[in-house]
Amino acid sequence: MGNQNGNNYNFARIKVIGVGGAGGNVISRMQEEFVKGVGFIAVNTDVQDLNYCRARRKIYIGKNLTRGLGTGMNPDVGRQAAEENRSELVEALKDSDLVFVTAGLGGGTGSGASPIIAEAAKESGALTVAIVTKPFAFEGSQRSRIAQEALLKLREKVDTLIVVPNDRIFSVIQKDTPLIKAFEVVDDVLRSAVQGIAELIAMPGIINVDFADVKTIMHEAGSAMIGIGIGSGQDRAMNAVTQAVNSPLLEISMEGARGVLFGISGGRDMKMNEINDIAKIIAEAADSSAKIIFGAYQDRKLKKGQLKVTLVATGFNGHAAVKSPETAISTLFNGGYNNNLMDKSSAKTAVNNQNGGAQDAKKDNEKPSAIIKKEKEDDIWNIPTFLRRKKRQ
Repeated sequence: MGNQNGNNYNFARIKVIGVGGAGGNVISRMQEEFVKGVGFIAVNTDVQDLNYCRARRKIYIGKNLTRGLGTGMNPDVGRQAAEENRSELVEALKDSDLVFVTAGLGGGTGSGASPIIAEAAKESGALTVAIVTKPFAFEGSQRSRIAQEALLKLREKVDTLIVVPNDRIFSVIQKDTPLIKAFEVVDDVLRSAVQGIAELIAMPGIINVDFADVKTIMHEAGSAMIGIGIGSGQDRAMNAVTQAVNSPLLEISMEGARGVLFGISGGRDMKMNEINDIAKIIAEAADSSAKIIFGAYQDRKLKKGQLKVTLVATGFNGHAAVKSPETAISTLFNGGYNNNLMDKSSAKTAVNNQNGGAQDAKKDNEKPSAIIKKEKEDDIWNIPTFLRRKKRQ
């Protein structure tokens, strides 16, 4: 467990590298919300796109190869561009404790350069985490194939890999959402995942999570999931943890995870019993022998009365449970999460539409069932979906 008094001044050196257009967008958005001890680097073959990015440090790769015009959706060109500037990339990553590589897969730069950058980060001794998206189905089979090939290469180069399929945003946006806004939602998913983990380390806490804790859970961990939830009101603890555990935007669920790291953030009104309730839900979702590490923080950025849960689950041993979008009941963005793209009512409407309406579902759940006895219904419907399945067995 980390330091409990917040007086450890040996901050972990964290770097976030955004590769290609989507990665650069994540960097630009994270720059707006300063995270102490985190350095941001944008890497691209497209010089125009790179100039648009607001990163403090920018690395223009493949100058001789692409002349600043991008890769033309050719990952081999992206790979060669990264190799051309490998020494500059290695220098930028030097002395890092934790490196995030974030990109949208399916194009040339993100798909081709990301594995090379991840390899350089890992060789430098840094804990290396890739957080990437897979393309929309409507983008075609070629992009899908490029993304899948890039994922296979990335898995070999990183400690932890978190994958967000773009198609899952349809569960949290309205049908009339403009295309640009939809892609911004995707970018914000990447940002929130990177920022969620970075803040667990960088924020001083009542009970700190330090870098060693993160390394314990994420070193050579393979596939992982991250969930973020914010709750308010009387049931804020249950609402927050349910959102975090059931995020529909990630490819896998945390069921059976052998390593779990979670942080709880709130105001001075955060209660011990709320921490206990959250921990119980997370522990039951994970494997019975899972290693679980947690931290507790005061976060002034939260609104009054809000409680936030951030969790990272790893250790699936190649058997991570893949979720279908239809089973998801909450989102990274509802419950008041800081997102300017959808207000609370829009997010709520989107989720209700996906699930046939929250109120209708609640009424259906209250009907007698051969599986669930009437006297237990009120309690069991406050439990995340896959935990309910466990209780029925």
